Amino acid sequence: MSSEILSVLEYMEKEKGIPRADMISTIVNALKTAALKGINSGQELKIDINPKNGQLHAWSVLKVVDSIGNPKTDIHVEKAQAFKPGAVVGDTIEREIDPSSLGRIAAQTARQAVMQRLRQFEKDRIFDDFKDQIGNIVTGTVRRRERNDIFIDLGKAEAVMPGKEQVPGEEYQPGDRIRCILLEIESTPRGPEIILSRASPKFVRRLFELEVTEIADGTVKIEAFAREPGYRTKIAVTSTDQKVDPVGACVGARGARVKTIVRELNGEKIDIVKYYADPKEMIIEAFKPATPREIIIDEKSHRILLKVATDDLAIAIGRKGQNARLTSRLIGWRLDIEEFKAAGDNPRETAINVLCKTFGFDPAIAGRLVDMGINSPAAFEGVASEDLIGGGFTAEEAQDIIVRVSN
Repeated sequence: MSSEILSVLEYMEKEKGIPRADMISTIVNALKTAALKGINSGQELKIDINPKNGQLHAWSVLKVVDSIGNPKTDIHVEKAQAFKPGAVVGDTIEREIDPSSLGRIAAQTARQAVMQRLRQFEKDRIFDDFKDQIGNIVTGTVRRRERNDIFIDLGKAEAVMPGKEQVPGEEYQPGDRIRCILLEIESTPRGPEIILSRASPKFVRRLFELEVTEIADGTVKIEAFAREPGYRTKIAVTSTDQKVDPVGACVGARGARVKTIVRELNGEKIDIVKYYADPKEMIIEAFKPATPREIIIDEKSHRILLKVATDDLAIAIGRKGQNARLTSRLIGWRLDIEEFKAAGDNPRETAINVLCKTFGFDPAIAGRLVDMGINSPAAFEGVASEDLIGGGFTAEEAQDIIVRVSN
């Protein structure tokens, strides 16, 4: 048995990394617990394993008494003196017993304890190996798909990418290499479960940190972030160095940096804009190339009404409202977009405004002139006071109009 124990200790120590003292403690406790449930129940046992040769020794711990109450825990003083000369009432003596007397059940229990400790150690090792990698990008190999989850081999452990953390449209087959962000480690009854993600905004953020040195060293900072996995990502950046263009740093020479990230994301579009603390400036920047014609900010309800020209409406809203949603998340305000209807869209109002601006007419007077057909400065050519009086103006009003037009 000692050779078997020694081989177990050596295997666990060399192959699994479990300290020898830890395994000895596990085996001793298992043997003791199992033995006390069997024929040795009621006894107090001491078990020891030699870490060098694996030899197992067992002792029954007995209390020296002058009158035996429980033969499993007590020993008469006269008999005790044969094992320990000079023993007196109240002493304890350790009487060695044959380890085989612990029973077959004890041996099986010890074997189960070893396997259980091994499984627990594997769980603890997985947690220790990966707890410091949360938030980092890891590379693994796709092993299988179960329902909607993808299981990925990371070498030291197996991880899972749930359906909600997968990017729509991406398909992976067993054996494919895959890069993900280590999102978290969940505790389950089966041990720690490593959760990976490619859909999380943190994945794209981490890709930028790895690809753009200015972000890694803190010169460029990602201030705001919004993503719809598989379709589009918007990021707003600032620079702590006036000499460094934050957008240019993220894009890279000829777009090299952002292209690398787009390839990793299988063609997902990425918009990089300069960050402004003022929501009005931020929304103008975020909506380029569309140009807002009017911006109405409601501070109380944290809402912005954006009016854009008809030609820019489709660009501002985006495919299935995607651009509007992402911009709303990026700036952190509720966003409403509607078509801008300028005063020039109404010919009568435009004509009235032109006459008022050109001649300083009262809007009511200008409106009556437009209704007569005089809808531009050029239309006054050949018009006399009598014409205006005939159109419903008083003589005084007609005279004032002719004077203003003539000056």
